[in-house]
Amino acid sequence: MPRDHSIAFDSNCRDCPRLAAFLDEVRTENPGYYAKPVPPFGARDAELLVVGLAPGMHGANRTGRPFTGDYAGILLFETLHACGFASHKGSADPNDGLKLINCRISNAVKCLPPQNKPETAEIKRCNSYLAAELALQPPKVVLALGSIAHQAVLLALGLKLRDHAFGHHAVHDLPRRIQGKQQGLPDLRLYDSYHCSRYNTQTKRLTAAMFRAVLDDIRRDLEGRR
Repeated sequence: MPRDHSIAFDSNCRDCPRLAAFLDEVRTENPGYYAKPVPPFGARDAELLVVGLAPGMHGANRTGRPFTGDYAGILLFETLHACGFASHKGSADPNDGLKLINCRISNAVKCLPPQNKPETAEIKRCNSYLAAELALQPPKVVLALGSIAHQAVLLALGLKLRDHAFGHHAVHDLPRRIQGKQQGLPDLRLYDSYHCSRYNTQTKRLTAAMFRAVLDDIRRDLEGRR
């Protein structure tokens, strides 16, 4: 049965057998790790929703907070802070007092996947959680970090991938739908960015200036609507 879209998150979810079994192994090998589905971080009524791929082994999977304790979180939180979406740029520990400002962070897949590679069926199965977030507390802007996050947002809105191609700093105005049904709400604006992963930043595929430019545009976009 399809998951109830009124449920935005379930920390006990075991709908994906491969991921559930992998988390059991990780929890046994690392007793101090969170090693469960990682909840979104930030207020539900935030105007900006950042969507990543999935928890990292020694980052969110360890700490229980998206992008916390892993390399990708360094650039993400530094840039969010610089653009006024975070109280400070710390990202190492969930007890660091960091607060998001008009921003919420989630992932396309809530569980750590082996080799950081979720399977297509797992992305689709987990997509109901993202659809619930977009339906229950609709943001004005979504920032997709990477092509999988971009595709997950389109899937949650019942939109076709071919109509909205992923590209760094691409901007898409999307009709707000859930399960293919129009919601009668203002269009959602989707911004794309390369993922702020170690590989992308070290190879200069994504630089700090490139990422800052995307967040600056989002900040100006939201300010212009008020």
